[in-house]
Order: sequence, then structure tokens, then C-alpha cells
Amino acid sequence: MRIYFAPMEGITDALFRQAYQACFGGVDKYFMPFVSPSHSLSYTLREEFDLLPAQNQGLFAVPQILARDAGCFLGAARSFAEKGYTEVNLNLGCPSGTVTGKGKGAAMLKDVYHLRRFLDEVYCEAPLKVSVKTRIGFETPEEWEQLLPVFKDYPIHELIIHPRTRSQLYRGEPHRAAFGQALETLRCPVIYNGDLFTVESVREVTGMFPQAAGVMLGRGLLSNPALLRQLQGGAALSMEDLTHFHDYLFRAYEKTWHPLTAVGRMHVFLKYFAHSLNVPFKYVREALRANKMDAYQDAVGEMFAQAKLKEEPHYSQPE
Repeated sequence: MRIYFAPMEGITDALFRQAYQACFGGVDKYFMPFVSPSHSLSYTLREEFDLLPAQNQGLFAVPQILARDAGCFLGAARSFAEKGYTEVNLNLGCPSGTVTGKGKGAAMLKDVYHLRRFLDEVYCEAPLKVSVKTRIGFETPEEWEQLLPVFKDYPIHELIIHPRTRSQLYRGEPHRAAFGQALETLRCPVIYNGDLFTVESVREVTGMFPQAAGVMLGRGLLSNPALLRQLQGGAALSMEDLTHFHDYLFRAYEKTWHPLTAVGRMHVFLKYFAHSLNVPFKYVREALRANKMDAYQDAVGEMFAQAKLKEEPHYSQPE
């Protein structure tokens, strides 16, 4: 069973990937947060940094592309192949309104004709393996009936399925029956993604779908970084694990980025760590309000000093 780390915009960057690999490991592939290339193939400084092969040594990292134009996708894919990458991932799942409003991400699922034309060109000319991350439809799960034959017609390296529609965002129950349909229909390896927050939830999915090639986790690993270790029969998360991981990340950001950037990035991680902690919210709030290095270190130190791990640390889905 393969274990993949989901791409999470603004979170799972190169520094995070190296920190997680050093502190916990157990991940077969890390999927990078998407880049959305233009024909000029220009990227931000952070994207350039993230894509440098030197920043991904010692782990298997897969760039992800968000595009509705096959020419843009292929141009980026060629540049990644030149850097030494062997696989690229096509994002057909992002539900963000700013993304779908441009016809990208999950919006590509609305027009099966355009999707076929796009995939025709991509799979005819791509210089490296192309995997796909998708949802099961834009508005309704019934759209999956039209999408499955499309995916069946192409040599998709792997199909990663989040069995929700775009309209669901991350709410409601995943449509696991749709994932089962994919396993019965497709020839390519199929990966399950969505709401894998505990050891029990992962084992439930892998028990239900033993023919799945693997699972992809995101929010579950951010809230409980030791989840993969537990799946392999190892020790549960400890406060020492969490504080060590936090400090490792903080040092990496502190050395690389501007102090305000480093502290701002750590605020994001604290929000996920807090899911696994029993701690009065005032301590979390103080740490999230701190925007200078010294103030942040003092506040987060006090937060960890007052915190205890929940009996079963895990991400809790908002109501």
C-alpha cells in the first residue's frame, strides 16, 4: 500500500517536505502544491525554490500543474523533465472559486469534450509520466458516469480520487461508491484521498478497497504527524514529537525566509497542531497573534507548556 502526502497550497513546500521526512518519514511520494504556468513559464521565487531538485533530495517529489491549456501544461512538463523529474501530476480537483472561475482545477470536469481534447494532447506529447488528481464531478456525483470512460481511455500513470464533487468542497460524506466504481472500471493504479484523519479511518478504507494502489493523506498528517508511524505499528504521537517537529520547521523557515514570512508560515501549522491538543484557546490565540520572532517563540513556548495531547490526536472536520 503506497502512502502519498497531498499537495496543500502554502503549506507542503520544500522546507516542510524535508522537515517531515527528517522527523517522521514513511511517505512514498510527496506531491508539490500546484504551479499554474503561463506560456512564458515564469514562476514566483518561492515556486522556483520549491521546484529545485536540490530542495527535494532524499525524497520522491512530484510537481503538480494547474492548467486548462495543454500547451501551458506541456511546456511546464518539459521544463520539469529537464530538471530530472520523472512524473508530473495534473490537478483536476482544486475546488477554490478563484481557480474554477478561470476554468481550471475541478472546473475542467464540467466539459467532457474539452477535457478529452486536453488529455489527447497531453498524453500524446508529455515527456514524462502524467498522473491525475481529480474529484468525481463538478456539481453532482452522477457526473462520474461520464468522467470514468474518459479516464479509462488514457495511459494515466496513477489516478488519485477525492470522491467528492467540487460543490461539496470538503463538506459532507465522500462518495466511496464512486471510488469503488473506478476500481472496477479503470486499468491504471487508483489512489484514495479524502478524510483520512485517524488510523481507523485509513484501515477502514484500505479494508474496504484492498485493490486500491494506495492512499493520499493531507490534513490528517498535519494534525497528527505520527499517523503513518502508528499505521506501521509504531508509537503514537508524543508532545516531544510535536515540539521537535515544530522547532525543526521553525528553524528551517527562520534560516531561509524573512522573519515575518517564517512566523506567518508557522501560524498555519499551529492551527493544524491545535486539533490534536487540549489547551485553553487563549494560548493558541496569543501564538497566532504574535508576528515577531521573540514574541512568537515566547507565546508558542507557553502554549506547548500548557498543552496536553488528546487521547486520540487527529484532525477534526469543521461542522
